[in-house]
This record gives sequence, C-alpha cells and structure tokens, in this order.
Amino acid sequence: MKSKFMILLRTLLLSTSSLNSIRFCKDKKKRGKIIGGIVGSSLLYAMLMAYCIATCYGYGKLGLTSSMPALCAITICALAFLFTVFRTNGYLFGFKEYDMLMALPFGAKDIAGCRFLYMYEKSMPWYVSVSFSVMIVYGVFAGPSVIVYPIWIVLSLMLPIIPMLAAAFIGFIIAKIGSGFKNKTIVQTVLSTVFVLFVIASRFFIEDMFRNDKTEEVLLSASEEMDRIGDILLPAKWFAASVVSCSISDMLLLIGSSVILFIIVFALVGRSYRKINSALKTHTSSGKFVMTDQKKRSVIGAIVFKEFKRMTGSAVYMTNACIGEIMCVIAGIAILFVNVDSLLNEMTKGAPVNGRTLAPAIPLIIYIFLGMVATTAFTPSLEGKNYWIVQSLPISKRTLYLGKILFNLCLTVPFMIFSTITFSIAFKVSFVSMILYIVFGMSLCIFSSCWGCVCGIKHMKLDWENEVEVIKQSAAVAIYLLPNMFACMALIVLDVALGMRMNGNLIIAIQILPVSALSALCYLRVVSLSRK
Repeated sequence: MKSKFMILLRTLLLSTSSLNSIRFCKDKKKRGKIIGGIVGSSLLYAMLMAYCIATCYGYGKLGLTSSMPALCAITICALAFLFTVFRTNGYLFGFKEYDMLMALPFGAKDIAGCRFLYMYEKSMPWYVSVSFSVMIVYGVFAGPSVIVYPIWIVLSLMLPIIPMLAAAFIGFIIAKIGSGFKNKTIVQTVLSTVFVLFVIASRFFIEDMFRNDKTEEVLLSASEEMDRIGDILLPAKWFAASVVSCSISDMLLLIGSSVILFIIVFALVGRSYRKINSALKTHTSSGKFVMTDQKKRSVIGAIVFKEFKRMTGSAVYMTNACIGEIMCVIAGIAILFVNVDSLLNEMTKGAPVNGRTLAPAIPLIIYIFLGMVATTAFTPSLEGKNYWIVQSLPISKRTLYLGKILFNLCLTVPFMIFSTITFSIAFKVSFVSMILYIVFGMSLCIFSSCWGCVCGIKHMKLDWENEVEVIKQSAAVAIYLLPNMFACMALIVLDVALGMRMNGNLIIAIQILPVSALSALCYLRVVSLSRK
C-alpha cells in the first residue's frame, strides 16, 4: 500500500500536469495554449543550456575542466535558493487549495513536505538543464569513467534540496513573523525584499572578499574562486568531490544531509503550519470603524484601485511586481554617491567606455529594472475562476484592459522619472537630454504595459491552482519577457557603440519614434482582442 504522502504528491502532480491536460483535454484551443506554453518554456531551458555549454566550453579551453562540477553545483544551488525564496509564499503558505488539503486525513507536516516536493518538481527542468549541459561538456573535456555519469545524474537531483530547505525555512520565519501583523502581505513583502537585497549585497561582499587578496597583485583565477566558494557551500563541495574523485563518503554526506534536513525542517514547520496559514488567510478589521461618505471614482479609476488592492493582498504578486521598482530606487540613490567614470573603468577593465558614451543607454538601463516584469502580462489570468464576474459587469473589456494598463503605468512611471533624474545628475547630462530620457522612458513604460497586456490576453490561463503558476511560470510572462529582454540588451549595446560616434540626444530622438509606434500598435492590438 502506498503511503499517504506519496498518494498526495502523485495526485497534486497529476492534477496540474500539462501533459495530462493535453492527453485528456478535448478543447483544441486550450490544448494549443498548453502546447504553446510548453514550447515557450522549452525555449527558455534551451537558452539556459546554451549559456551553460558556452561557459563550460570556455572553462575547458582555459584548462579549468576540474572546476566544471563546482560551477554546476553552485549554479544549481543558487537557482534553487532564489526560486524557493520567491515561491515559498505561493506554494507552502497561503495557497489556494489550503482548506481542501487540510480537510483530508493528512498531517500538517506531510502536507507541508508534499508541497515542498511539489515545488521542487516544478523547478526541476531548470536544474536538469544546467546539470545535463555541464555534464556533456565535462565529459568531452575530462573523458571520465562511465560510472561518473550516473553519479552525476543522481547527485545533481539531490543538490537543490539543501538550498531549497534553507530558503523554505527562511520563508517560514518570514511568514510566521508576518502572520502576527494586521497588514500581513505588506510585512511579508518588505521582509522578503529586504532578505533578497541582503543576499544580492552579500554576493558582492563575498566576491570582494575572494578577490581582495593582499598577498597577490593579480585577481584570483576562476578555478580558485570556484574552489573557495565550494569550501563554503558544502553541497557543492560534496558534489565536486563525488564526481572528480568518486568519493563515497561525500556522496553519503550529500544524500544523508538532504534527507535528514528535510525531516528536521518539516518537523519544525509542521508544528506551526496550521496556525500560520490560518492567520494568513484571515483578515482583521479595526474596532474604531467610522462610517464616512463613499468615495466616487471613475470606472477606470475603480479598476486601478481594484488592481492595487489585489497586489497588496498577495505577497507573491507584490514581491514580483515591486522588486524592480525598489531596486530602481536603490540604484538611483546609489549612483549619486559614486564617480561614474571610475566605476565604469573598473567594471570594463579599462575599455573605452565612459559616462558620456553610456549616457544614451540610461533609459534602457532603468527599463531593465522596471520593464522585465509587467503586471499586465499576468493580471488578466489572475481573475481565475472569477472571470465570469468580470464578464458580467456593465463595463467593456476595452475599459477593463485599459485600467490594467493604467495601473502598470502608475506603478512604473514615477520610479522611472525619479531614477532618470538621479542618473542624469550622476552622469552630468544637460537638462534637454534629461527631458529626452524621460520621454523615451515614458514610451518604454507604455510599450511594456501594452505589450504585456497583449501577451496576457492572448495566453490567458484561468484554470490555475496556484497564483505562482500565473505570476512566474505562465506562457504569457515568458513570451513577454524573452523578446523584451533581448531587445533591451541589444539596444544598450547599440547605444553605447553609437554614443562613441554620435550625439547622445540624436540617438534618443531616433529611438523614441519606433518605440512609440510599437506602443501604439500593441495598444491597437489590445483593443482588437477586447472585441472578441
């Protein structure tokens, strides 16, 4: 007889499996969307594999083959930790089907552990992509014995567990602290954001610690840096030793530690699991409530306010929608206290790039913070099973989508203006240039909102079980992100190259027109889709 734990995990996987939906779904349109989502995700995995193969090929050509296992392990651990930090609130706490699961004859720690493994399975394609691509290149350059390949495959499946457990436990602490406040979502979002920023800052601190060796005048090699990181990150150290030396003790340490820590963490989480989820799903009201006149808003204003309340009511939504804005503000303030030319000289190792040549790329640099996530890419799907309520309201779909676009603009434009002003001051550009940067930044924000809305409508997914699937893993978000990201990176390179030969204001003026035209076309496409 199967254990209750495995029955629950199997049921969760089957009920949310895309392949299972394709197999049994009769709706051709729905099947087409699912297949499109799989193709889009596959492209992301292929890009990650290509990047890993190119990086490891460079390592091999430089004679750093022995560092490839450590590089693989560190990459997987980093991905596992970051993915889990952002997904814990949606998968372990405050998830949609909590009441149904808790009514079943399962213990709290079993449900929490099952949800953790479910999250692990959903992220597995990313880890497999890294592991498989690095293993191929390592096999070509190192020519290891046949036994290394099964060791590599098995242990790479175990690698994400410890960093995921660490991130899940931190998420548990954040959820426990946040559940004690009235504004639970805001407190959780602030704590999660502070933690993520701390991790990012720690990364630069650790890198500086590794590289600032006073006994040497040259920087440490990539191989030495991997070894030092591996000494601190024990799972990476155990994995590298197991692959390179076939060390049985390191294999047992990695597997045993993963299993023991899993049991300990979810024994601790299980004790407060019901209490935390119940607190997160309840809402408090003030005892000093006073009846006042109701505020009258326009229809679009009401939609914008509804989107704002939806964001502040979801930690997953708020964390993903606001992290770029927060980092944009931090970058905008920090840039005022550094010498731009000295910083660029250090970052580019003496390449002929200075503040003057980089200045035309300021709007695009800011757009990297603000434009890589657009709320319009996932808010149409967030209506979920309540979409029929939206359809029954006496408003047109065009008005609804216009409200969603306006909300994204309200979220991004103020931060864009603030950062553009601070970057312009730091780069010492003229007032005319600053105005052009703001106009270009405005056109980029409009394009982001409209293009995201096109993707959100075309690839709407209403039958989701967890909002993380919509906000982070949907086809709409992937299709929005990919061309946006590559086009932005290409334009930054182009602007820097042109900045060495042309006037910066002319470069910006040339770009405003096509971006504005694309924004108009995307908006017209939104209007067209709203009529269907």
